[in-house]
Order: sequence, then C-alpha cells, then structure tokens
Amino acid sequence: MEKYISIDIGGTAIKYGIINENGRILERREMRTEAEKGGPAILEKAVGIVNELKGRDAQEAGEISGICISTAGMVDTEKGEIFYAAPLIPNYAGTKFKAVMEKKFGIPCEVENDVNCAGLAESMSGSARNSSSTLMLTIGTGIGGCIVLDNKVFHGFSNSACEVGYMHMFDSDFQTLGAASILSKKVAERKGEPLQKWSGYHIFEEAKAGDETCIQAIAEMVDILGRGIANICYVLNPQTVVLGGGIMAQEEYLKGKIQGAVAGYLVPSIARCTTITFAKHRNDAGMLGAFYHFMEKHGKM
Repeated sequence: MEKYISIDIGGTAIKYGIINENGRILERREMRTEAEKGGPAILEKAVGIVNELKGRDAQEAGEISGICISTAGMVDTEKGEIFYAAPLIPNYAGTKFKAVMEKKFGIPCEVENDVNCAGLAESMSGSARNSSSTLMLTIGTGIGGCIVLDNKVFHGFSNSACEVGYMHMFDSDFQTLGAASILSKKVAERKGEPLQKWSGYHIFEEAKAGDETCIQAIAEMVDILGRGIANICYVLNPQTVVLGGGIMAQEEYLKGKIQGAVAGYLVPSIARCTTITFAKHRNDAGMLGAFYHFMEKHGKM
C-alpha cells in the first residue's frame, strides 16, 4: 500500500506524519514552527522531516510515494512555492518547497495553502461531505477562507480567491474585528488586565459562569462573524459553511448564536438553504487536505 508524508506548516506548530493511500493517518507528530526564524529555517525543518520519515520508512515498510505540504501563506500550486506571506513568517515568500523536495528526494511534492487544505479535507471526508459548494472559514489569529466546488478548491485568477480576512468592514476589516485573537484583546482591555490572562478558553468558561464582560465580547464577535459570513454567502451562495479554528471547539456555546447571526443578515430564501456547521477534522485538517490535494494533482482521486 502506498504511503505519503504529509506536513502541515502553521504559524505556531508544524504537524506531520504518514498517511496511506486510503487517507488513513498512520502516525502524527508535531514540532514548533519557530516562525520568527523565517522561511529558510522552515524549509530546512520540512526537509529534515522528510529525511527522518522517508529514511525510516524505507527500512521498515517500503518507500514513500509522495510529499504533501499544507502551509500558511499564499501558494502558487503549480510551482509549489509561496508567493506572499504575512510578516509572522519573515522571508517566506519565494520559498520553493516543491522544487527543493523533488530535487533532493526524487519523489513528487505538492503544496497548497493551509485554509484551502482544511476546506478540502472537510469537503472530502468531514462536515461538508457530499456538499456541492462549501465555504470554509478558519477563525484564529486572523480569518482565513476558501471555497470548494464539487470537491475542488476554487483558486481564482491569481491563486488569491477567498482571502476574506481582508474584506473591508466598517473602518476596518473582517479579521481585525472578528478573529479569535481580537476577542482576547478586547476582554483584557475592558478588564484592565494582562492579555495572557484571557485565553479564548478562559473567556468562554467565564461567559458560561455569567461574566457579563465576556458574554458581551463574545456576542460582538458573533455579530461580526454573522455579518461577514452573510456577505460572503450573498456572493458565493454556498450549500455549506464550515467553521474551524481553535475557538470553534466551543461549538456547543457558539453554534446556535452564529446560526442566528448569519440568518439575521441573510434574506430568508438564502438562509433556509445555507447550512452552518463546524469542522470535523480540526488538528488533522491540514495534513488530510494536503494529502487530498496531492492525490487530485496526480489523478488518484
């Protein structure tokens, strides 16, 4: 059975492991990204991961058939390289994962944006399975988005489709107003306390216990998310909207509220036909999506 190395490069952690040809994750590992060291250091880490897994696997149970990479930043999926990245990862633009990996290891490598990978994973085998059109949003430090049509990511003319975090809202943008990181900053400022005291988890626990500051801050975030999601739905008219990111682990608290907020900003005929759901794959989404992207590129899906 063929096996693939899958690497998911995020701003904080790199998750990696081996996936078989049926999409089953055989093992998972994780290391710190150390994003501040920049693109060349991340490329070196990725090469080290492949060296480790490919060398060991060849000894134990046969050869690796491909390298699948999910990464932060805007990706040219044909060249397999980064063409734009936020300042969080210095010198990341221009990182040529595909060219370096294929030259060094002699096996195919494919690269895709991490949010696109998450959307593809949810569409293929997650919360949006059997959906003809899916909008995936990841709510974290920022807000990332992708659209999947019939299990294929829509990349747009220049590989920049669905960069919804930059969507203008009021005198700001969607992610500056609605990201999970803003929730923590807002609560800390209103309470006059250090930011590190107010993680998303702590805010939700206090809200459940009746803390009015936390309840109000979450309500404001939900309203922004509802407005933003509705605006995107007016353009894309997706069958399914999947919400991911660490804060969406609070599904029980958030689901009804976000569904209500979206419905409040959509005309009823669209609201009735739009399913709001939460991501199934969570921490595995990047690895799985990178694998599905690889298989699609090589005609194996």
